[in-house]
Amino acid sequence: MDMKSLYLLVPMAPLVGAIIAGLFCRIIPRWVAHTATIAGVAIAFIASIFIFKDVMAGNTFNGPVYQWLSSGTYKFEVGFLIDALTVTMMLVVTSVSLMVHVYTIGYMQEDPGYNRFFSYISLFTFSMLMLVMSNNFMQLFFGWEAVGLVSYLLIGFWYTRPTAIFANMKAFLVNRVGDFGFILGIGLVLAHFGTLDYKTVFEAAPDFAKTTINLWGSAEWSLMTVTCILLFIGAMGKSAQVPLHVWLPDSMEGPTPISALIHAATMVTAGIFMVARMSPLFELSTTALSFVIVIGSITALFMGFLGIIQNDIKRVVAYSTLSQLGYMTVALGASAYGVAIFHLMTHAFFKALLFLGAGSVIIGMHHDQDIRNMGGLRKYMPITWITSLIGSLALIGTPFFAGFYSKDSIIEAVAFSHIPGSGFAYFAVLAGVFVTAFYSFRMYFLVFHGEERFGKAHDDHGHAAHDAHADTHAGHDDHGAHDGDHDDEEVSHDHHHGLAPGQKPHESPWVVTLPLIMLAIPSVIIGFIGIGPMVFGDYFKGVIVVDAEAHPAMAELSTHFHGAVAMATHAFGTAPFWLAFSGVALSWFFYMKRPDIPAAIKARFEWLYTILDNKYYFDKFNEAFFAGGARLLGKGLWKGGDVAVIDGTINGSARMIGWIASVVRYFQTGHIYSYAFTMIIGVVVLMTLWVVRA
Repeated sequence: MDMKSLYLLVPMAPLVGAIIAGLFCRIIPRWVAHTATIAGVAIAFIASIFIFKDVMAGNTFNGPVYQWLSSGTYKFEVGFLIDALTVTMMLVVTSVSLMVHVYTIGYMQEDPGYNRFFSYISLFTFSMLMLVMSNNFMQLFFGWEAVGLVSYLLIGFWYTRPTAIFANMKAFLVNRVGDFGFILGIGLVLAHFGTLDYKTVFEAAPDFAKTTINLWGSAEWSLMTVTCILLFIGAMGKSAQVPLHVWLPDSMEGPTPISALIHAATMVTAGIFMVARMSPLFELSTTALSFVIVIGSITALFMGFLGIIQNDIKRVVAYSTLSQLGYMTVALGASAYGVAIFHLMTHAFFKALLFLGAGSVIIGMHHDQDIRNMGGLRKYMPITWITSLIGSLALIGTPFFAGFYSKDSIIEAVAFSHIPGSGFAYFAVLAGVFVTAFYSFRMYFLVFHGEERFGKAHDDHGHAAHDAHADTHAGHDDHGAHDGDHDDEEVSHDHHHGLAPGQKPHESPWVVTLPLIMLAIPSVIIGFIGIGPMVFGDYFKGVIVVDAEAHPAMAELSTHFHGAVAMATHAFGTAPFWLAFSGVALSWFFYMKRPDIPAAIKARFEWLYTILDNKYYFDKFNEAFFAGGARLLGKGLWKGGDVAVIDGTINGSARMIGWIASVVRYFQTGHIYSYAFTMIIGVVVLMTLWVVRA
């Protein structure tokens, strides 16, 4: 098989699996659906490994597969760009997706939409692969919109549940805002460069570095700055940066496997990948990079704070994703694109592990997601416990774990950065280390250690499961609410959460625990292996472009790197390590020894808790200003346009014609003498007018 066929096989194999499971979902047995989709993703993963080896041997590819459309001199092509950045993303997407597919067999076991779900997640994988393998903006936009569409289908997978429908519509609309900026940016590229091909655009970009455009008034704007900021607005939507982050926590309404896929390997990483791919453009605009680093640092710190007060196990992990995406964005703003991709990769493994671990806990707890109803699960779910601990240690940046190498590199890169906003960004990522450690281990201690709080009557905490819109996924016999055959009233009563009194949690089946173990391995070792070549080596040479003179952060950082072991041993004396250690120690003290202290702090700072509980009022503002404004505008257009103009003026002329017709009707008698008399009168009037004019 030649390499071009192998490239095609990677996105096509998951697509074929999705078609088999989707088009025939009502007639094929379940084992056919999961076998076809898992086989498709496995083939894509194996092919990606061969392509990775080929790229490492120095063989890259950039060319069209076929021409989709031509308009004048413009050609719109489907093509592949296979280089170090692409194969990294291909391996991450296919490996995490494969683990999620296997996990889904156990998690969605009793769900009536089993086949449909497998079709969606396989289609999601295809969309993401088309996005990362593209060699032009048109195909990038196709993949971009496709992952948005499939995420809409997956977040609202249980379509009879009102909260799920609200969440998927919210995700779709917020992404439309970002995508509007994105397509404007692509439009500017096409208008000024005359092509959508990456290579041609990147080669011509330096010639446009000083080009200005007139947007409104007499002000001149830098073309590269405007283009890069518009493209980044697209990334803000997909990669959930403030203020377009509001959809991501609500995406927890989807089943847990899709939470893992959206938050770890696909969708949210698309924006980070895109900015790294566009490094030749972003390097020409310090203003755009400054914008990126400030947005990223706000997201990294302030979204972390929200994780502290969450009681839904999945939402804690969701806010941690928001915070880590902020870290990646900060790295992009500091021109440390390689570090951002490195963190994207390490984060994909340990975040997928944490989400799937949370799903395993939910299964063991009979679908109760409230961490206040857990405790002491360590002895009942040993595999889930140890893998979740590994994921948490990787997340907080424990030396030698995967997350440490990428997270520490981001903090150091920001410290060496000199662009406007880097000072605030350094404070944000440093403070974020403590916050991350605190909320991560708050969840860990409440779930796996301490007293057992499950199997009791839920009078004291029962409301929490409802507040959390808990994940009533497969496993219930009364789960038919997701079947589509039941009405909303039944859905609202489908809150069969938690263990019955006297019941004990249980470890999940092997199809759930095997992916946990397989994801735990890279969560430990991938950082140690990758730090040298990916961040400080030539792995991304010729793929990611950095102007070392204008943005010297990475050049300065590389002089301080003396190997993976030295980096980890040195870390024990640095501020990030002690901040993380303090966060873990404080969460242990607060939630294991003195739970009265957090309660007292909450009572003392009720106003602060209210702000955090309302998520900084972003949702309320959006609902009041944008949704309310849209309704107000609609009402105004209805009253002014429909009632006043159409009914009043346009329909008014119709009424006037009706009145004239009603008068004229009196002359339509049907008698000849009436018509003769009318004709005579008419002739007299005409002759009179003629005589007067003469």
